[in-house]
Amino acid sequence: MGVSVPIASNPLRNKADLEQAFSQLTKPLLPYYSAGGARLELTGSGAGQAPEVAGMEGFSRIVWGLAPLAAGSANADEELLQLVLKGITNGTNPEHEEYWGEVADYDQRLVEMASLGLALAIAPDRLWEPLGAEAKQHFYNWLNQINSRRAHDCNWLFFHVLVNVGFHKLGLPYAKDQLEANLNRLEQYYLKDGWYEDGVNGHSDYYVPLAFHYCGLLYSALMKEEDPERAARFEERSVSFAGQFVNWFAEDGRALPYGRSLTYRFAQGALWGAYAFADMPPFELGVVKGLYLRHLRWWFSQPIFSPDGVLTVGYSYPNLIMAENYNAPGSVYWAFKAFLPLALPDEHPFWLAEELPLPELPAISAQQAPHLVVCRHSERDHVAAFNAGHPGTNEHTHTSAKYEKFVYSASFGFSVPRAEWGLSQGAYDSMLALSEEDNLYRVRRKNEETSIDGDILISVWKPWRDVTVTTYLIAGLPWHLRIHRIETARGLDAAEGGFALPLDATLGVNKQTCSLIGRTGFGGSGISGIRGYERAELIQAQSNTNLMHPRTVIPTLQAKLQPGTHILIAAVYGEPAALEEALPEHWQQSIQLSMQDERIRAVSPSGKEIIISL
Repeated sequence: MGVSVPIASNPLRNKADLEQAFSQLTKPLLPYYSAGGARLELTGSGAGQAPEVAGMEGFSRIVWGLAPLAAGSANADEELLQLVLKGITNGTNPEHEEYWGEVADYDQRLVEMASLGLALAIAPDRLWEPLGAEAKQHFYNWLNQINSRRAHDCNWLFFHVLVNVGFHKLGLPYAKDQLEANLNRLEQYYLKDGWYEDGVNGHSDYYVPLAFHYCGLLYSALMKEEDPERAARFEERSVSFAGQFVNWFAEDGRALPYGRSLTYRFAQGALWGAYAFADMPPFELGVVKGLYLRHLRWWFSQPIFSPDGVLTVGYSYPNLIMAENYNAPGSVYWAFKAFLPLALPDEHPFWLAEELPLPELPAISAQQAPHLVVCRHSERDHVAAFNAGHPGTNEHTHTSAKYEKFVYSASFGFSVPRAEWGLSQGAYDSMLALSEEDNLYRVRRKNEETSIDGDILISVWKPWRDVTVTTYLIAGLPWHLRIHRIETARGLDAAEGGFALPLDATLGVNKQTCSLIGRTGFGGSGISGIRGYERAELIQAQSNTNLMHPRTVIPTLQAKLQPGTHILIAAVYGEPAALEEALPEHWQQSIQLSMQDERIRAVSPSGKEIIISL
């Protein structure tokens, strides 16, 4: 199927293989450049930004990969290089019909300036010097608009930083005071253990490795002499972060799908390449190389390309349902941030190092800043993150599904709703969905309280003003336990969803009144009602709701709740490549549970105890 077959068989062992991968991904794009070269005009869907802005966005995102290639290889794709130089010349010329335009406050084009700033900083001999004097002035003038425009108070401030670092490296006038102010503001987003929040009270998700640490390492590598104290701070934090972030990756290279902007795909692992670029490996260099290359191999083996070899919007397959409002067809090429190691010379130790497997990692990693407990079942190469939830929310697409599920699995993925009517359209895997007996369900979106104690996560949330849910998660793999204390002033229908299981002809089901386990060639998913539930059903979710699998079924417990106080308890099972018979009582092997004298006592796999009053 187009480029997908050769790139899937690319061994990705060395720099030449990575250069070939870049070529395999960019060759199919050449017919989609506009006549003036300033826009990458991919079609098939729209986004929040105007089409001409989306075209400019696609153009700039290719530069995330082209700039490192131009900096580190004499074999840079000359056809693409000349096309990009033509595009820069025309896109920044106010007299040309493809002029990228005057930029407004909070404009998407402020984001897209960052790759051009990087190009100025690391590849000026290929992406600046060939321009004529007038073209250089136009280029500078257009980029310099970023110094008189407001950017969103979040990771966007780093894009201003990169543009001005590019100016500085060329000896061009730059906004030194504003650069310092933005760097100081970015400091205020820092939490602990290497984690940032994406703006005040923002989420801690892939924007931390993809924006904060990635750009922080670029800054430290490029500005170490001018700003050694801050560069050292960025490096120290990035090393601290790596110790937590590595737990998000499975041995086969896949990473946890969690949060927004997941259509950027292999940008998930771009930070590992940034460690190499900045000569700041947080582990043995071969371990970093293995993390980086296995991640790319896993992605290139997925059906993520159109028939002509263009990356699609989606996650592990083309899927517009999960996309963000700002995901235009060319947005996906932010994934090219993963090509930063191409800037390294052929003899760099990163290319000479032997690729090594993951370091020894704990079965449980409690990560307070992102509100997660990451569990690892090494026998099945299964990684899952249990989620205490967040005190705030936002208006991004499918925020509840992307930030408030009880658990996120690197193998089972997670689902987003397709519509609002019923359990099939809602696709409520790894959630407690509540309906006011009208088939319209509400789920956790934000929390009144959250806490993590080892492998026990607690949250308090209010789907209605007069309904309070206290959720206790006892994390573990392949089984985990969920306990909900629900105080409601209204009658409710409750549905508790397990992991979404890919639906195929091999599906087999073991069902009892209040427990159900489904198995396919992929693995097994099940749920067992221990208290408060009335029946178990296998809900066939509507197609394309799950990020990993186009067709899924969700083991689901259901109950009717009258006004009053209720306790719901469920054991949830998920295991890819399951080989053994998984029975409903297997959770008891790792989690102790007793109910007596108006209280519930549970002891987690790590020995943590929790007592819940009825």
